[in-house]
Amino acid sequence: MVTPCNLSTFLDKSGALLDVRSPAEFEQGHIPAAISVPLFSDAERAEVGTCYKQQGRDAAVELGLAIASPKLPGFITTAKQLAPDRVVRLHCWRGGMRSGAMAWLLETAGFQVAILAGGYKAFRRWALQAVELPRPIVIVGGMTGSGKTDILQALATLGEQVVDLEAIAHHRGSSFGALGLPPQPSNEQFENELAVQWAQCDPQRVVWLEAESKRVGRCRIPEALFQQMMQAPVLEVVRSRDERLALLVDIYGTATTEELILATERIRKRLGGLRTQQAVDLLGDRRLVDACDLMLHYYDKTYTYDLQQRNVTTTPVDITGLSAEASAKRLLQEVQAVCPPPLQPNFITASHSSLNV
Repeated sequence: MVTPCNLSTFLDKSGALLDVRSPAEFEQGHIPAAISVPLFSDAERAEVGTCYKQQGRDAAVELGLAIASPKLPGFITTAKQLAPDRVVRLHCWRGGMRSGAMAWLLETAGFQVAILAGGYKAFRRWALQAVELPRPIVIVGGMTGSGKTDILQALATLGEQVVDLEAIAHHRGSSFGALGLPPQPSNEQFENELAVQWAQCDPQRVVWLEAESKRVGRCRIPEALFQQMMQAPVLEVVRSRDERLALLVDIYGTATTEELILATERIRKRLGGLRTQQAVDLLGDRRLVDACDLMLHYYDKTYTYDLQQRNVTTTPVDITGLSAEASAKRLLQEVQAVCPPPLQPNFITASHSSLNV
């Protein structure tokens, strides 16, 4: 009989992490690094659930066994492929019959199995609390096209703690932000990924974040974390307009004309009818620099307004002509003034393999 583990022990154990919930449950949200191995399809899960409500637990268990039994050899084959060492961790929604049944099967087949007590529900409860943990934050601000994301990546390479919200959300935060990126995760999955990264951050070291609105595309930054961000000091990188335009064209220049026009139309109300039509005409002629220059009028106003709402210390840092790495090093020099000891950046990446649960 497999003994369920608490969340901290479960996540610290080795072995492939198998999520035996239905595909729709997995898509809605899952533990990062989990692999979907559903015991039931979405339709089968619904059928068993209906049976439970109408005929009771015993009938639902019998139906579930009848549905799952023909699949058992396939589950073992899949598990062998995913875990050649035959060590697995698995969970369902609340650590009940689905994970218990799969654990029995795999243990019988010679696997070393760990089950998560409370299932995915326990992980979600932890994730919602984890994003409320206080951390010393420094915000990298700057107008659209300043290369903030590249600077964050350079800071990470230099050993700094960086949480890239846009990378987690698969979105750059503007109307054009989804172009060239994978589909966005559900908001629940965004929270899950963020929680794991946030909990792993050393609370005695600075965490670097990019200035964001409450939403990154359709993903919402948890309110507790957003309030921390709003109160954090801002290092505002400043580039020349020509450099910003060049960066924007480099990022979005591979998008089709139709994609660019559609993204432009989404901000018509804010950009204004005349300016929108001018931008659309320029995009139609693939005059991307001129189109971006026109739209920066809106984005610069929006950025300035958002920055004013923070009411915190803002330190301009001129990075005109600098590479992302050189810009990151410039920020590391400037941050000394806004981060009192011992909350100083350093060039050593701390190791935090286990979650603070």
